[in-house]
Amino acid sequence: MSGWGGCLDGQDVFATVRENSLSGEIVAELLADTTMEGVHWSLDGKDADWFFLDERYIRLNTSADKVLDREAQGPVLMAELSCYEEDTLQSVYRIMVEILNENDNSPVFTEDTVQSLIISELTPVNIVVFTVQATDADNDKIIYSIDQTSPDAEYFKIDLPNSGEVILSKPLDYETKTLLTVTIHASEMSTAEHFNTSTNITISVLDGDDQYPQFLPCMLLFQDETSRICTSPVYTVNVTEGEEDIVLDFSPGPIHAVDGDRGLSSSVSYAILSGDDDGRLLMDRETGEVKLTRGVTDRLTNPVLHLQVMAYQDDDPRKYSVATVLVRVLAVNQFYPEFDMAEYQGFVTAGTSPASLVNTYGSKPLMLHVQDQDFKHV
Repeated sequence: MSGWGGCLDGQDVFATVRENSLSGEIVAELLADTTMEGVHWSLDGKDADWFFLDERYIRLNTSADKVLDREAQGPVLMAELSCYEEDTLQSVYRIMVEILNENDNSPVFTEDTVQSLIISELTPVNIVVFTVQATDADNDKIIYSIDQTSPDAEYFKIDLPNSGEVILSKPLDYETKTLLTVTIHASEMSTAEHFNTSTNITISVLDGDDQYPQFLPCMLLFQDETSRICTSPVYTVNVTEGEEDIVLDFSPGPIHAVDGDRGLSSSVSYAILSGDDDGRLLMDRETGEVKLTRGVTDRLTNPVLHLQVMAYQDDDPRKYSVATVLVRVLAVNQFYPEFDMAEYQGFVTAGTSPASLVNTYGSKPLMLHVQDQDFKHV
């Protein structure tokens, strides 16, 4: 009968206990009477400090500073129950206690998968641009989702929630947006608590060579929140008939173009495409400066020179833009303007406002007549 055999009444202990259990919780009940006179029972072994004996009960030994955590301690606690009779070791029994898992941990993103990224604006849509990964100490399955309220959620999607693969869903454009921010959630899939965590990922958009040179200033054709479309300005200048060996001062001016990919800022060169069949003009390839080397001697035949000039990228001449240049030829100013009278007479009434008309003695407004033979119709 149990209790009469002293140390022989002991037994190996195989039990379970939930992590985070409170101190004093019963782990196992012994068959032996641990209070028998002359018999002494003790707990030994590597995990013995997690237990204490209370008569025939083995109880859990925890505290506020010593919480039973399966993820930290491991899945099994192992100790020994030793029995002494008259201070002589008689028996040793095994104690093996499995720690049952509780869902007490939230997912945590792996640090190397949530760092800032750089993505080229030329990256095609519908390909994986980055992959996030989270782990759960409770070994729960994780699913991923994009927070649709994050600033740039529209650019990304996750087709396979358990993969962590983030796919580009909208074309990138460095010229309209250079920095994107998206929030990714990692959530437990099959637990009652559905613990989750989130991370903000910043994506820098790398400029790609997808824009053509732009003549300045921009003649705005269309603009909204995502795009800006410019047309090339028309550069104009007036020259006098016969004038030559001069640098033309255009309006707007000077003629200047920049690479449309402002993140690359490739150098551009200039050339005259058409309109200078007589070879009167010379355009500096590097600066765009235009010089009139031979004057127009017959403005009636050539009142306006219509030119087409181009600006092209030095590293890719296939990328170019064209602008119109107008050179208006004016007549030579040979005569001074002349009044039709050497002297004019008139009067104003005293006390009138400063803006009063000057009248003649015939009660008519005083009129000044000027003629210039260079402008016969003026």
